[in-house]
Amino acid sequence: MTSLPHIVCEIRKENQKGKGIKMISQTRTTLTQAMWRGFLGRCPHCGEGKLFARFLKVTNHCASCGEELFHQRADDFPAYLVIALVGHAVVPGILAVEVAYSPPLELQFLLWLPLTLIASLALLQPVKGAIVGLQWQSGMHGFESSRRGHQLPVTVARF
Repeated sequence: MTSLPHIVCEIRKENQKGKGIKMISQTRTTLTQAMWRGFLGRCPHCGEGKLFARFLKVTNHCASCGEELFHQRADDFPAYLVIALVGHAVVPGILAVEVAYSPPLELQFLLWLPLTLIASLALLQPVKGAIVGLQWQSGMHGFESSRRGHQLPVTVARF
């Protein structure tokens, strides 16, 4: 079973008499592009539409290109990644401050607990977006039709 690359299509009017919309160029969406678009909170297919309707609620479809996004199954994986990333950044800081300055325990809590909470909340949505981009580009779950490279019809609307 072969898989085709994702296609992002630019559109323009076919002619001045309004015969519809015609695809004029195609570019491949790489894994890195799809994940970066997701990290930025944009649709992994077009990079234009919003990926999230609320803080962690992925939209059902992209408002710009119509790509169906409800197939995603990120589940707890983004939270696990955020815990690993924040933990690997905060724990060495805690240990370095403890060894170098030995501050009181209350000061440690006042410094590191808010920093950990803010870093975790700040990274959770971008990491989930990157995971959705990974699933979309890899054709996981319900994204198989996107992976096969479905294209927009040549004539979409009459003007």
